Amino acid sequence: MKSPDEPCWYLPDGTDAEGRERFVPTVSTAGPWTPDAEHGGPPAALLGRATEQLLPADRTVARYALDLLGPIGLGPLAVSAQVLRPGRTVSLLQAELHDESTGRCVAVARSWSLPAHEDGPGEPAAPGDRPDDGVERGRPAGWGSGYLDAVDWRWLAGGLEEPGAGAAWMRPKVPLVAGEAMSPLQRVLACVDSASGVSAALDIRRWAFMNVELTVTFLRPAEGDWVRLDAATTLGPGAVGSTTGTVSDLRGEVARSTQTLLLQRR
Repeated sequence: MKSPDEPCWYLPDGTDAEGRERFVPTVSTAGPWTPDAEHGGPPAALLGRATEQLLPADRTVARYALDLLGPIGLGPLAVSAQVLRPGRTVSLLQAELHDESTGRCVAVARSWSLPAHEDGPGEPAAPGDRPDDGVERGRPAGWGSGYLDAVDWRWLAGGLEEPGAGAAWMRPKVPLVAGEAMSPLQRVLACVDSASGVSAALDIRRWAFMNVELTVTFLRPAEGDWVRLDAATTLGPGAVGSTTGTVSDLRGEVARSTQTLLLQRR
């Protein structure tokens, strides 16, 4: 395996004995909680990539549901995908992410695919702002580097240190896989898992608020490099929280997302 000339989230490393694609994560995948575990965005996008490889040209991902089965380390990973329910109009696909050091499955994504066309009745209104209207802010104390530094952020409202709903334009600075351009699906999935951070409701130095799943319903594929994420988090009295998000591009709304959060004192 050769190191890339430019930064990326994953280095391709051939296939394993079962024919699954192998990847080695880079430090840019690390999340805010620890440098030893990935942020949810890159693996979500990697499983989206595996799903896309099974999609016919006339299909699009309509719903993507990711279950995170445990922390995803920065060791070698293997990815596989299959069609669970084929159909002439609607089909269900599943992609899995395996930790090669332990052999266990660490994430599973199921996606419903529907026909891809643009002759439907809806057309959401374009947002009234652009990435240049947002504000650049440095990473606050207590938030780890890696993923956060691998994304361009332009804040419109809220912030990582401002409890409450937030809005930001986001753009990955690095490709998902070395040597490959990111698809619209991969770009959205790499960003939308940040909804719970965009709407951070707790101090990360006192609380951990990690999502155990991510569900995204797509209205259409995203256009352009920038993704706008509007998000709000609701906290329960116990260990459960919920984040909802709206994904847009310069044309208008692209998707809606939800995340179930695990709330723990640090």
